[in-house]
Amino acid sequence: MPGMRIILFGASGMVGQAALGACLRDDGVETVLSIGRSSTGKTHPKLREVLRRDLFDVSVPEAELRGYDACFFCLGVSSAGMGEAEYTRLTHDLTLAWAQPLARANPQMAFLYVSGAGTGGKSMWAQVKGRTEAELQALFPAAYMIRLAMLRPVHGEVSKTRWTRIAYAVFGPIAPLVEAVAPSMVISTDELGRAMIRAARERPPNHVLEMKDLQALAREPGHAS
Repeated sequence: MPGMRIILFGASGMVGQAALGACLRDDGVETVLSIGRSSTGKTHPKLREVLRRDLFDVSVPEAELRGYDACFFCLGVSSAGMGEAEYTRLTHDLTLAWAQPLARANPQMAFLYVSGAGTGGKSMWAQVKGRTEAELQALFPAAYMIRLAMLRPVHGEVSKTRWTRIAYAVFGPIAPLVEAVAPSMVISTDELGRAMIRAARERPPNHVLEMKDLQALAREPGHAS
């Protein structure tokens, strides 16, 4: 049985690093096409990279995007200090700019969008993410929303964002305590990657995956390691 072919956006960020590492370790994944602004710095027989200085440049021929089973969309920015128009452009508009040609090229692909716990709430970022989620679910029958809360790196994954690196330096040491007190709030990078692959492969009926759903997907027996 042929392995999965996956397109990955944002492979150099912390979540993208988690997804990429899981894909490269999983014998059931055949190919990973990484599309992003910067190189992953990795060399692997499964991995091919397309670099775009401007990620709004979606001029990849659709023929090159065909034949993929899943897309892991791990790009994201913090809304801190950002106005709604710019946050919408970098969150909603950029995601849909790629999702639309991918839906034309692979209408049955699983599209996994890394969103956030609290999406759909009253805050600006939650509203923008909520609109993005809704439009993706209208585009793809197999769209899955990854509502991530706290991520615990276990393979040396590092955020590209300075304030996130500072936050992990300050709060990272207490992650095991948070996990002990509120286990539903924390998932390891290893677990997240496995959960995403499993969702893409098995296509569960629940299309909005909260932390408890991701943890269950990661911990069920039968995943490839």
